[in-house]
Amino acid sequence: MKVDLFDFELPPERIALRPVRPRDAARMLVVRGADAPFEDRGVRDLPDLLNRGDVLVFNDTRVIPAQLEGRRADGEAKISATLHKRIDLRRWQAFIRNAKRVKEGDTLVFGGGVTAIAEARHADGSMTLFFAGEEPVEVLLDRAGTMPLPPYIASKRGVDAQDLEDYQTMFAREEGAVAAPTASLHFTRRLVDAIDAAGIGRAMLTLHVGAGTFLPVKADDTDDHRMHAEFGRIPEDTARQLNDARAAGGRIIAVGTTSLRLLESAAAEDGTILPFAGDTDIFITPGYRIRAVNGLMTNFHLPKSTLMMLVSALMGRDRMLAAYAHAITNEYRFYSYGDSSLLLP
Repeated sequence: MKVDLFDFELPPERIALRPVRPRDAARMLVVRGADAPFEDRGVRDLPDLLNRGDVLVFNDTRVIPAQLEGRRADGEAKISATLHKRIDLRRWQAFIRNAKRVKEGDTLVFGGGVTAIAEARHADGSMTLFFAGEEPVEVLLDRAGTMPLPPYIASKRGVDAQDLEDYQTMFAREEGAVAAPTASLHFTRRLVDAIDAAGIGRAMLTLHVGAGTFLPVKADDTDDHRMHAEFGRIPEDTARQLNDARAAGGRIIAVGTTSLRLLESAAAEDGTILPFAGDTDIFITPGYRIRAVNGLMTNFHLPKSTLMMLVSALMGRDRMLAAYAHAITNEYRFYSYGDSSLLLP
């Protein structure tokens, strides 16, 4: 399938550089199946748009300060590293800017006296970094790292202290993500209380979103694109909760594409959700049969991105292109700090 089929024109002013305040004041476009009219609603309307017995599935990953600026220890060559995926206690896979200046065995010096040795180079251009010392890598990152904002924000302004709060969801618990599960950024204690009062369930899973989510699709055809693997976990009690809810007539609504991708990775052919712990590189494009979920709450995605392909698999490409055209005309805010959509096929 040609990647150009998922392209659209987005005016630059529609890219949100800051979230609205409070978080649950964001707008939400409701997209239903077939020819149902689009509904311009708000995130606070979510309890009224779902049914008692439905379950919202959240990703409880926590973003770490995974952006590192430094240089080679033997010279002035500046480098920038974005950690992507934990390998073990001291090793992380990382994407490196100016990677041609880094050879295997080089020592890299970052802020706060943090050093790492460049080890193996991977086929996707990333490298393994071995962090020196005995302190946990998370402690080193707190000392030397910054929040890894998406390029479409970081290219327009610097990262600041406000992003430490804004780019973390209220559910963040399990450290390891390089990007936030941004659909959950809209939730507040007030909204969660309203969801609970409406009899709508909540379930948690973990998918540590990697830096690959920021990378463009360079292939011309989807068959030639390879997803980066990310670690995910669905506990046994979460799988049981979701299966019981569906058996009782409830719908499973993924909050964010990360939750949807992990649920689909864990789903049996009949849609039963199984416990899961491991890597997933699932790539969902039109033609894929969605098995695990009945709907998706998600922000608006980049043109020609894997996530635009995912929502097209759920709702249909023409339907999503029409929805995005409606969102642009009606001045919805796009991407990580932007508005939301509720997709109900």
